[in-house]
Amino acid sequence: MRCVDVIKGADVIAGYTVYVDLIKGFIDGKEVIATTMKKEVDRVKAAVETALTGKKVALVSSGDPGIYAMAGLALEIIKEKGVSARRPGCGAPEEGSLTVEVVPGIPALSSGGSLLGAPLTHDFACVSLSDLLTPWELIEKRLNAVAEADFVMVIFNPKSKKRNWQLNKAQEIALKHRSGDTPVGIVKSAMRDAQDVTIVPLKDLHEADVDMLTTVFIGNSASEGYLDFMFTPRGYGKKYDLKS
Repeated sequence: MRCVDVIKGADVIAGYTVYVDLIKGFIDGKEVIATTMKKEVDRVKAAVETALTGKKVALVSSGDPGIYAMAGLALEIIKEKGVSARRPGCGAPEEGSLTVEVVPGIPALSSGGSLLGAPLTHDFACVSLSDLLTPWELIEKRLNAVAEADFVMVIFNPKSKKRNWQLNKAQEIALKHRSGDTPVGIVKSAMRDAQDVTIVPLKDLHEADVDMLTTVFIGNSASEGYLDFMFTPRGYGKKYDLKS
């Protein structure tokens, strides 16, 4: 896998302490830049400054680095510093410049979706409920637009100890536009040791066990629950005979 090759080939590993611990088997003997939650800017600045010394730096995120993760912040800091950067294969970097590769990963919407079955086989939208960096007014505007347009809603960062009301508000908004029996997939710690997968009706979402390691999938008007699965028909049943 490309991500493993990059990590093994790096001189320095940078990342949130929890994610660095997850890959400790690959990074023995390497220099590590690890910071706690809410120290993302410090961590990425240190990674960029270290890379400018000529070392190969792997900035580690969970899921996919470009989806609610560090790839965007890294490019933003590179731009603000006025550093010349290019993609791999675009020629050798000049002195004082960087080659930047964003290695794709598996985001929670894909890993969680696979555990549920197939909730995202039609149009969907992702919304983070974290208002640490985005004003709640804008988040609520997006929730209303997504719910009204009948997208499957993938909710990231649904609840924490301090942010304990936002998911209830998202539920309230969704209920204005779809049935209380709409299936909602709740995936906690997807593909990790504490993994848990449940499906509840939208009307009961406020009673579900949800935290920051949970991804919530609110179905659209066509989404269905069947046995242990949640899926969203794409429309084949309206055009073809699926029984015979």
